[in-house]
Amino acid sequence: MIKLLIVDDEAPARKRLRELLSDIHEINIVADAKNGQEALNFANENLPDIVLLDIRMPIMDGIETAQHLQKLAKPPAVIFTTAYDAYALQAFDLNAVDYLLKPIRLERLQSAIQKARALMPQQLEALAPLSPQRTHLSISERGRILLIPVTEVIYFRAELKYITVRTAEKEYLLEESLNHLEQEFGKIFIRLHRNCLVAQAFILGYEKRHVSHDAEGLLSSEKQWVALLKNIPDTVTVSRRQQHLIRTN
Repeated sequence: MIKLLIVDDEAPARKRLRELLSDIHEINIVADAKNGQEALNFANENLPDIVLLDIRMPIMDGIETAQHLQKLAKPPAVIFTTAYDAYALQAFDLNAVDYLLKPIRLERLQSAIQKARALMPQQLEALAPLSPQRTHLSISERGRILLIPVTEVIYFRAELKYITVRTAEKEYLLEESLNHLEQEFGKIFIRLHRNCLVAQAFILGYEKRHVSHDAEGLLSSEKQWVALLKNIPDTVTVSRRQQHLIRTN
């Protein structure tokens, strides 16, 4: 049996897909979801083989949802379903399994599912963002995908090959580059140090503090600017190169 997840924000559309799928053999509908966040929750629990995914949805659109789905241990094949043809060319450029325009016909749905059955997971890795920027980060943790709203991130700090993602509640580890994050979220985060991006909305202000250094066994102290942050006791050192930001914020 093929495990299938339906994702659409409109109940009549979900019902229509269920009716069509009832005529296709060896399909087990594990759940249906009305937005991208629900879809990720169901996918974590059920690990579907195929996801029928609407594109225009509230909270999280289908394109971003598809990106997060690819981080599952066993990524599903994604078939986009939508009433809008504006995304079709982009979807095929991204090696989407198929792109079905509503109202969906049984023959087209059967054809798309046959394609999805034959698709290897690595062929889905080319899926890239179509939206200007993500609304959530997907964090792999103990075999599950956690969604962290970007608006809750206080800072990104590069440490070895990982990025520490700091929220008010806890820290997460993300395998992405700081430069890539800066390119994507540069309008809401600023680089205060070569290894740290800070959300402008969480900066309370700046102050000079004594910072101790131990070089070659000699203890020294100097004053450095640090950024004070909302909701957490952490501070972020402002590098000399970025101190002009203190005068402009």
